Amino acid sequence: TGLLGVGVLVALAWLISENRRAFPVRVVLGGVALQLVLALVLMKFPPVVAVFQFFAEGVAMVISLADEGIAFIFGRELLDPAGPWGFVFAIKVLPVIIYFASLMAVLYHIGLMPRIVAALAWLLRRSLGVSGAEALAMAANVFVGQTEAPLCIKPYLDKMSRAGLMTLMVGGFATIAGSVLAGYVNFLTPLPPGPEAGMTPEGFDAARAALDAARAQQALWIRHLLTASVMSAPAAFVMARVLVPETEPPDETHAVAAAEIEDSANLLDAASAGATDGLKLALNVGAMLIAFVSLLALVNWPIRALGDWGPVASFLAERGVEGLSLQTLLGWLFAPLAWTMGIEWADAAFIGRLMGEKIVATEFIAFGTLAQGINDPAGAEISERSGAIAAFALCGFANFGSIGIQIGGLSAIAPSRRDQFVSLAFRAMIGGAFASWMTASIAGIFL
Repeated sequence: TGLLGVGVLVALAWLISENRRAFPVRVVLGGVALQLVLALVLMKFPPVVAVFQFFAEGVAMVISLADEGIAFIFGRELLDPAGPWGFVFAIKVLPVIIYFASLMAVLYHIGLMPRIVAALAWLLRRSLGVSGAEALAMAANVFVGQTEAPLCIKPYLDKMSRAGLMTLMVGGFATIAGSVLAGYVNFLTPLPPGPEAGMTPEGFDAARAALDAARAQQALWIRHLLTASVMSAPAAFVMARVLVPETEPPDETHAVAAAEIEDSANLLDAASAGATDGLKLALNVGAMLIAFVSLLALVNWPIRALGDWGPVASFLAERGVEGLSLQTLLGWLFAPLAWTMGIEWADAAFIGRLMGEKIVATEFIAFGTLAQGINDPAGAEISERSGAIAAFALCGFANFGSIGIQIGGLSAIAPSRRDQFVSLAFRAMIGGAFASWMTASIAGIFL
C-alpha cells in the first residue's frame, strides 16, 4: 500500500507544480529507488541493522547522560516522569536540546560530521544527478537545522537556480536537526530515574531493569528517526524537482568536501558555542509551543461549541466521536492519505490528526499526541506498526511556523535572493511535508 501512497503524493505535488510539462522522470525514479534501497539496507539487511542498532543504543546512552546536567540544575525529583510532578516538558526535553546541540558542535569541530555529510552528498549527487552544492546542502540538512545547513554552501547561494533554491528549502522542511532528535526521543519514551545508592537490592534491580527497558525503547525510536531523516533526503529532491522543475543548464559545481558550518577556536569553544545555539533553539521551541498550543485552544473554542450543538452532537455520537475539534477535522481530512501510506484504516484518523497537527502547529505537538497514543496507561490507541510509520511521517520541520524561521535564516545568508525565498516558501513547506510522508510510505513497506 505504501507504493500507492508514493504515487498519490507525487501526483499531488505535480498538480501544484510550477511547470507540469517538465516532469523530472530521472529524479523521481532515482529518488524512489534510492529510498527503497536505503530502507531495505537500514531496516532489513542484518549486518547493517546490527550496526545501526548498536549505534542507536549508544545514542540512547548518550542522550540519557543529559539527566546529569538536568539534575544538577533542577534536582532529581523533577526527572522522574512517574513522580508527583509527572512529565515536565520544560525539564525533560528542552535541556536535552541544549546538550545535544553542544555535542553536535563538538562532532563538527573534530571533523566527524563533515565526513559523514560529504559521504551522503556524494551518494545523492551520483545517484540523482544533482549539483554538488545541492547534494551537500541536502546531506547537511539530515544532521543540522534548516538555517545552519545552507551555511555549507553560502558561496553558491547567489548563483543557484530557482529549482536549486527550492531543493535547499524543501530539504530544510523535510528533515530534522540532530539537536531536536534527542528531544523527540525523550518525549516518546521518558527515562525513569536510575538506581541510586541506598536502595534495597530488589529496588536497585527493579530501577535498573526499568531504565534498561526505557533505553531499549529509545534506541528503537532513534533507529526510526535516523532512518527517516536519511531517507527523506532523496524524497526532498523528488518533491522539490516536481514542484519546481530544473529548466536552466545543469550546474557543474560539485562541492565534494563538507564545509565547516562555523569555525571554532578549540573543542571547548565549540562546546560553548553549541550550548549557546542550543539555548536559543530550546527557547524558540518553548516559545513556539506556548504560542501554538494556546492558539490551537483558541481555534478549538468555537469548534467545540459547534460540536455541542444538538444536530452536530448527535452526528458525532453516532460515530463514537466524543467532541469536535480542529484535530478531529484534520484527522478526517488526512485519514484517506494516511491509509494510502500503509496505515490500517482503524488507525488512519489518528495518524491523519498527527499529520495535520504537524503542519498547523509543530511536529513537537504532533509527537506529543503520538506519545499519548502509544503510552496511554489504559492501552495504546494505535498499533505498534502505525506508531512507527507515524514517527517517520512526523520527522521533519514542515509547519507554518518554520516558514518564517527559514525565510529569516536564508535571507540573512543571501539577502539578494530574499524575494525568491518568500515566493517559494509555502510551496516548499508543502513539499517538505510530502517528502516526510513519502518516506513514511516506503518505510511502511518494510515495517
